[in-house]
Order: sequence, then C-alpha cells, then structure tokens
Amino acid sequence: MATVLIYRRFPRLSRVTPFSTTAKYKAKSGNSKSEQKKEDNPETANTRTESVAAIQLLNPLDYRVLYNPSAYAKTRGASQQHAARSSGQALGDTFTSPDTSQLQHTFSTASSRALPPLRNAPPKPESKPLLKQTTSARLSVAQTKEEAEKEKREMHDSKEDPRMFQKGRPEYRSLSYDRFEPVETLPLEEGDSILCSVAVCKGSQSPGTIADYFRKLSRLPVEHHTALVSNPRFNTLCHCAVRNLGSFSTSDLIDILQACVRLVLPPTHPLLNACENEFCRRVWDMNLDQVLLVADCWRCLERSVPSYLSILFSYANMNWKDLTLARFVQLVYIIGEGRRSPKDLTQKIESMILKYLDSFTLEEVGAVCLGLFKSLSGISDHVMRKIADRVSLQIEDMSTYALVNVLKILRYTRMDHLPLLKELGKVIPARIPATNIQGIMHIALTCSSLHYFDEGIMAAVAMSLPSRVTYCRSKDAAKFLWSFGCLDYEPPNEEEFYSSLIEQMYRKFHEFGKFPEHLLTGLLGLAFVKRFPEELIDYALRDEFVRKTRGSKYELKKDLFTLSKSVEIECPSYQGSRLPPQLSQEITEMVLNFAEQEIYVRHEIVEATSLLESMLGGPEYVKNHMILPHTRSSDLEVHLAMDGHPIPFNFKDPVADKKLKDIGVSLTDDLLTQLIKGRSSSRSPVEVENEARPRSQERGDEARTPHVGDHAALSGGTLITDARLQVEPKLGCSLETPPSLTLNHQPRGVKLALQVSNRNHYCYCSKRLLGLHRLKRRQLQQLGYVVVELPFWEWFPLLKRTRLEKLSYLHYKVFDPALLSKA
Repeated sequence: MATVLIYRRFPRLSRVTPFSTTAKYKAKSGNSKSEQKKEDNPETANTRTESVAAIQLLNPLDYRVLYNPSAYAKTRGASQQHAARSSGQALGDTFTSPDTSQLQHTFSTASSRALPPLRNAPPKPESKPLLKQTTSARLSVAQTKEEAEKEKREMHDSKEDPRMFQKGRPEYRSLSYDRFEPVETLPLEEGDSILCSVAVCKGSQSPGTIADYFRKLSRLPVEHHTALVSNPRFNTLCHCAVRNLGSFSTSDLIDILQACVRLVLPPTHPLLNACENEFCRRVWDMNLDQVLLVADCWRCLERSVPSYLSILFSYANMNWKDLTLARFVQLVYIIGEGRRSPKDLTQKIESMILKYLDSFTLEEVGAVCLGLFKSLSGISDHVMRKIADRVSLQIEDMSTYALVNVLKILRYTRMDHLPLLKELGKVIPARIPATNIQGIMHIALTCSSLHYFDEGIMAAVAMSLPSRVTYCRSKDAAKFLWSFGCLDYEPPNEEEFYSSLIEQMYRKFHEFGKFPEHLLTGLLGLAFVKRFPEELIDYALRDEFVRKTRGSKYELKKDLFTLSKSVEIECPSYQGSRLPPQLSQEITEMVLNFAEQEIYVRHEIVEATSLLESMLGGPEYVKNHMILPHTRSSDLEVHLAMDGHPIPFNFKDPVADKKLKDIGVSLTDDLLTQLIKGRSSSRSPVEVENEARPRSQERGDEARTPHVGDHAALSGGTLITDARLQVEPKLGCSLETPPSLTLNHQPRGVKLALQVSNRNHYCYCSKRLLGLHRLKRRQLQQLGYVVVELPFWEWFPLLKRTRLEKLSYLHYKVFDPALLSKA
C-alpha cells in the first residue's frame, strides 16, 4: 500500500482519523539544529514516526497528483531562496530551514524519481555530456527568466504604486515630486569642490548659495548619495541651512526639501525637523500648489507630519474654490497617505467627486478610492454607487491596481453593487496570474466581505496560489483562509491549496506576536471548513498569546471564544491549550448580554417565539436563546417526544420565573376535576382555559395562549399534552410547576434547533450558507440537535400574513415526520 508523507499538513478531520504529532511546534528559538533537520527533511523524517504524520491512502489507485512535482520542488527551493535574498522584497523574513540545501536536494531527488524515463532515444555515449550541458544551460536560463518575471510581478512598492495617477496629467508636475524625472548628473569633482568650499567658509555663504549647493549635490550619481549623507562636510552644510532657515525664500526652501528627497535623508534627520517647523509657519504665505508639493515631499521622505497636515486641511478648506481636478485628486491622495480623515471636509469631498467623476481618468478614480479607504473616510452610498456605476462600464479598460483600489472602498462601505460584481467575474479570473499576491488577496477579501460568491474568481485564486504562496505575508495567508472559509468554498485543488497556506502560516509564525489578529483570522477560516491545525491552535489558546491579543487594536475575545469552543466540540481528542474557564464565562456573558439587546428582540424572532409558545402550549415548550453562544446567533429550542408530542423543558425561563398579576381565573368544577384526575375526556384544557378566562383578558394573552380555532386547524388538538396545563396563582405567589406535571422521566425524543435565518447568513443573492453558520449547524448536529430552518425567503413574507397562516407554517416545520426519523 502506498504511503505519503505529509510535511506539516493537517488534513480535514472529518475525512481522516484525527491525529496529532508528538513533536510539538517550538515557538521559542531554542530548538536544536538536529531536531529541525529531522522535522524539515522528509527523507530523514521517515525513520522517526514521531516527527511527521504518515497517512496511508485507503485507495491509492484513485489518488492523483494535481501539481507538477518538479515545479513544486523549484518553488520550495530556488524560488524561495532567491526571493529571500531580494532586499526590496516583503519576503525578507521568509522562513528558511536550518538545512535548506538538504531540503532542496530532497525535493529535487524526489522530483527526478517522479519523472518518467525517456524512451525510443538511441544511445549516443559521446554526445551525452554535451547534450546534458546544453539542456541544463537552457533550463537554467529559462528558470532564471521565469523566476525574474515572477519576482517582478510580485513586487509591490507601497510608496510608488499609489502615485501612478500622477503620470496621467501634466498638472501634477507642479503638485508632486517625480523621482523619475531625468536630471543632469553632477561630476564627482564638482561635488568635492562644493564640500571643500563648505568646509572653508564654515557657514558664511548666503542663503541662495546654500540652496544652490543642495540642488547641485542632489544631482550626484545615486550610488554616491549614501556616502554624501554621512560625510561630515555635508552635515556642516545642513547646520548652515538650519541656522539660515528663516532667510530662505519659499522656493529655495522647497528646493532644499526636494534635494533631501532625492538624497533619501532619513525621516528623523535634524534638517527635516527644522524644515517642518518652518513650513508650518509659512503655510499661509504659500500658494496651493506649493502647499500640496511640500506635503508630497513629506510623503516621499516617509515622514509623519500631523501638524503640517492639519494646517494643510484648514488651508484647503479656506481655499476650496481654487481646487482644480488635479489639485483635488492630489489632496485626496495626501489625505490617504497621511491616514487622516478631516471630518469637516467630508461633504466637500463628496460634492467634488460628483463634480469631477466623469472627467477623472480611471487611474484617478482608483487613487481617490484608495485615499478614502486609507483614511477611513466616510462616503455616502449615493457617491459610492456613482463611482461603481462608472467603473462597471469601463472595467476592462481599468488597470488591475486601480480596480483593486475601488474594491477596497467598496468593501469598506459594504456596497452590494451587483453590476460591478458581475463584471468583476468576467475580467478578474483571466487577470489573476498577472496580479501580485496582495492584489489577489484584496480581490478574495472583497468577495468574502460582501458575501459575494463567484466560483470563477475563487477557483482562479485557488489555482494560482500554491506556487506563489511564499510571497504571502501573514496577513495575506490569513485573509485567504478567511475568505475561502467565510464563503464555505473548497476549490478543486483544496488539499494543495489549504496545505500550502497552512505551511505559510508556520513560516510566518514569528509575525503573530506582533499581529495576533492574523493568526486568529486564519484559524477561524480553517475552522469554518473543518480544518484544525493542532499546533497553531495550541499556541493561539495559550495564556501568553491571549495576553498579546489584549494589546491588539482589534477586539479578539469573541474570535478566541469561537475557536476554543469549536475545537472543544469538533476535536474531542485535542489535548492542547484551552481558554481559561473564567475568560470563557466572561465572554459568554458579554455575548449573551448583546443578544438580549440586539438579537432576541428582532421582530422575526419575537414573532416566531410567540407563535410557537401559542401553538405548543406555553413558554415551557420553547426557549429563545443561544445554544452555542460562540456562534453569535440565536436558536429557538423545542423538544419532541418520539410520538410527536412536545415536551416541556424550559422551566427556568425568565418569563416563567416572574410573579404574575392576578388575572381572576375562576376555579370551575371542570377545572378542579382536571387538576385532580387529569384531562377531561370530552373537553380539551384549552377549551376549559378559554371558558375560565374572562373575556377582558383574551386579547391581552393572545400572544401566549392559542386560539381554539388555531388548534382546530392544526390537526384537531393532537398537539395538546397534559403538561400544558398550568395553574396561574394569585398575586404574591411564585409560579411553580405542579409536581404532578413535571416530567421526571422524559421519553426519548428529538431536540430541535430552529434557525430564524436572515440575509446575512447567506451569500449575496443566493441560498449558499456562509461559513460561520455552516459551522454552527454542523456543531449543533454533533451535539444531537436536529436543525430546522425558517429561511428568510419563506418566513419574512409570512410575517405580513394572517396568524393562522403563520401557525400552519410553523406546525409544518416543527411536526415534520422526517425530523423524528433523524433522532
């Protein structure tokens, strides 16, 4: 029987027998090199069963490898090492094993074994070395070219990419700094001459001369900039500039700032500190173009200047009528890059968007959307819909980068713009291979955030991801897992897709200390599709990690709670860390308090609860609560005996515990007879109760007590049980169930969990259940409940119909004979 060794992969627990490795993941850096070798090298690991999980395929004949082994080895080897060496890449922290060369050799060896031998080739001993050399050289060149293309595609310059819109109009030249603008290079000899002059004069030059020195020195060859900035004579020049700062003209001061940008001065350089103060003082004496240009320079220097931005926003507010199209887009760009949302400009920004929307280039539309998204600026549905209308008509002409920026603000505003989403499904799948990982992540995340499922988009993402997974940051890997789990979609290459992402989560393990939300996001996404990587879960539920979550800017308690309880229900063999009981209780109370204020009181739930109580016989037969608080939605619990009769169980219901008012029930002979001997053979307790109740009380108790006509319509009173009848005491007496009516030995039956669903439980415009609610129903079934849904597309329209129609519908749902067969 064939045996496959799985490297750090955790298959779905529902498909195989749950297992756990005895060699736990070491979060600390104290692991020995020998232990790491055994864990990372499959060939070595197969001699030590405790270091890796071995899964025997039950039907090896049906097993198919869905990817090219040699390509996989290349990705895990050369590609990863080459990417890790790239200084400008977000891959500088990529996981590398202590013995990467051995791991690469292992995969290469396995790959060569997997390749079939060449047939029908005549032996040519003398030409073999030359042929082999030529083939190797060609493959090497091809591989190098392919890797270079892949690196280029994955590159994302967070400082330059958002500025692409500035190349679309000449007006931006006066509003922004263009580092690609060609400049005449200054000879090194002239640079040395300037520095010597600075050393000799020691600051006695005029402000104009000092500014000219900065302009010239910034034109030195780029490779000499670092040496220049650390040169003591250049520091002397900077000190001279600081002493004369107030004497510079505004244009000279801007030239000095631009020279600092070209020389890439560190953001905390003393000269920049002085320049910021001086510009803050001068803003009101500058024109709008200069104010925006200086703000752009600060962005290029990656310096945070909150004081300058505050003055800029006030200046723009005062001179709003002077904002041309280019100035407005540049302002929104600055707002986004500064992560500042000026509240007093919100309405003006919206009106300006509507004014220029048809005149914007598509790149400018993307820039405006990105600025709004980064600054978390509020935008009305009306304006967002106008933007989406424009984009949906020209989506094929839009760059993927600009389109992704539109999707970001669409996601932020929760705008369900169906025409745009449909067009997205037409153009995005073909673009996925040429889109970098971060862009793909935002596409998938937009679909999941808007609950919009498009199999073409999600399948294209899944097929593209495994070979490029090493370019994922911890955030990217987590969002991919969340997106697919949220939409409850398992792609055709699901095992390869999920195992590659779980491996990347391990590689990025060191990032979770700083970004704990990413680990929980990824683990919840996996839990939705019933995948539980034990070692990551163990780490996430440790006290140390739980303490780290408290320092996050996100509220992570409920996520921890959902993960912990899901593992408790679905992984009974799990032996790792768990949430402290006190914390679980605290979160439970928090969730239940929220439910009492926001969920239980919803009209569709209140109506269903009231009608069920009326139909079944009282509040003791129905409980409106959260059976699983960690799933954050309510259930209507009902118990049925095997003969179909309802069973009372909710004796501790808050309504039943309250003291009741005196409603003046008269004890008739028939009522006393029933209390002493049981049910009258000729009359139902409902008829007796209706006869005993004064007419003035009938309308007030209508929501709790069924009508005779209702029961006649619902199978002629067969739903009535002896336990339905309760004596309602006089004022001052607590309500207690008579001992004779308490079911000490309830017959074996079925527990129903009625789900009053709404649109937020499903994918947009579909009946596809979302991951969290799929998880909830799965766990309810594991706990022995039969899930019965009152789907919104059936129940909501009925809320406007007659009481009898609603009761008939509920009777049909609760007393479906098929439910008892599931017990």
